[in-house]
Amino acid sequence: MGKPKTERALKETEAKAVLRMVRVSPIKLNLVAQLIRGKKVEKALAELSFSRKRIAAQVRKTLESAIANAENNHGLDTDTLVVSEAYVGNSLKLKRFLARGRGHSARVEKDFSHLTIIVRQAGEAA
Repeated sequence: MGKPKTERALKETEAKAVLRMVRVSPIKLNLVAQLIRGKKVEKALAELSFSRKRIAAQVRKTLESAIANAENNHGLDTDTLVVSEAYVGNSLKLKRFLARGRGHSARVEKDFSHLTIIVRQAGEAA
């Protein structure tokens, strides 16, 4: 018995990795994701290695995970992989308050984000 197997959401030549609940704002994370969109995997890894952004190290680990998923789970060639999609989503916000003068307070929102990276073989149309 059991439920039927769900269809794969991605094509056979694609693999993905997801990084959830990252303690950085989506705007800042999207700046780093823009660096790697549409580039070959080797060049994207090199750019993330030398990026001065704090979040670049976690984005690099996620990209390496997507490459490993492509190689081990789907049998794709790592030399021909291209970052086809890298998109950022909103997550929760921690609401904090900062004491201000004369008994007032100011609201401080600390954002969390999600990052999804999809790699595809270069022979496929983007």
